[in-house]
Amino acid sequence: MSVIAAYILLQTQAGQAAIVAAALRDVPGVLETASLAGPCDGIARAQAPDIDEPARLVASGVQALHGVRQTMGCPIAHL
Repeated sequence: MSVIAAYILLQTQAGQAAIVAAALRDVPGVLETASLAGPCDGIARAQAPDIDEPARLVASGVQALHGVRQTMGCPIAHL
């Protein structure tokens, strides 16, 4: 069975990046999180059993977190 991996880029409300990164660690499917400097405030690495699950994860788990303003899911392609 193959596993789909994705990075999720986050923009947060001011001062919320570290809080959001910590909360993301409790979201099922999220393997790793970090705060960033630059146009995105945080990043998460997630895994799922199929291509649709990362989108569901972002829509129901990540975007529902307090402090998240915007997300961008980036499935990993092994070229």
